[in-house]
Amino acid sequence: MSNFHDFVCFDMILRNEWHQFAVQEEAPLSSEELEGIKSLNDAISLQDVQEVYMPITHLIEVYRQNYKSLSVTKGLFLHRFLQVPSFIIGISGSVAVGKSTIARLLQKLLSRTFQRLKVELITTDGFLYSNTELNKRNLIERKGFPESYDMAKMLNFLRNVKAGEKEVSSPIYSHEIYDIVDGEKIILNRPDILVVEGINVFQLPQNQKIYVSDFFDFSIYVDAEEKMIKTWYLERFEQLLEYAKEKKDNFYYEYSRWPRAKAIKEALKVWENVNLVNLKNYILPTRSRADVILHKGLNHVIDKLYLRRY
Repeated sequence: MSNFHDFVCFDMILRNEWHQFAVQEEAPLSSEELEGIKSLNDAISLQDVQEVYMPITHLIEVYRQNYKSLSVTKGLFLHRFLQVPSFIIGISGSVAVGKSTIARLLQKLLSRTFQRLKVELITTDGFLYSNTELNKRNLIERKGFPESYDMAKMLNFLRNVKAGEKEVSSPIYSHEIYDIVDGEKIILNRPDILVVEGINVFQLPQNQKIYVSDFFDFSIYVDAEEKMIKTWYLERFEQLLEYAKEKKDNFYYEYSRWPRAKAIKEALKVWENVNLVNLKNYILPTRSRADVILHKGLNHVIDKLYLRRY
């Protein structure tokens, strides 16, 4: 899935070089905590944290300090005090590539490394239209595509966070029922850092004068070869079937009762008709907008990174 033009403005850094940029070698969390962060079918170790994610944590702090300095300098220029807005990090990539694990890990590392900072996390799944609304709009088969998100609500949320509003709320999406949870919200109160994770965070919807990525101060794209992502997707699907066997309210419960070959056939159909199309047409084309591209090889191991040069 590599496209030379995607990488012309990036420096490629191999993992064995990247790990030298860590300011702090020991990861500020335990292996048990790491297991609690890890998504189903993802693979990550404390060595990965030390060699890959600790340097990223400190790179983020470099960006944040420059961002803070610019805000202060603007205030001096205008001869008035300006509150430093929340620093927002965007994380994107395909379904099943491990975005959620990385988002939770970075939230934890930033909170532990810079203990005075309030670091929050939201996923853009919360801004999907409810299944009821998707059915009304004849979009249920397009769930996950750009038009299935309430972009106006998402943009308003990010605008309010940047404006320093108190108690900005985000809807909650449940992966148990695969729908928005009625009446439940995440409430944010002026976070120092906000991590926003989702497949659509770099996309440019039509007829929008402002984009989600306009609010980002640092961004990461999680990359891997198409065949590998497909393998991870199918492996995760089988694990979800096992998990849902005794959970009648789980979205995958009915699939878990099917003959396994039939269920896998259905998963392949969803991959080919939904996730792969979404990846090729809407997600992968946004890769070059990131500040850092993390490339995964076998077993979800980061083997190289691309750091934006300009």
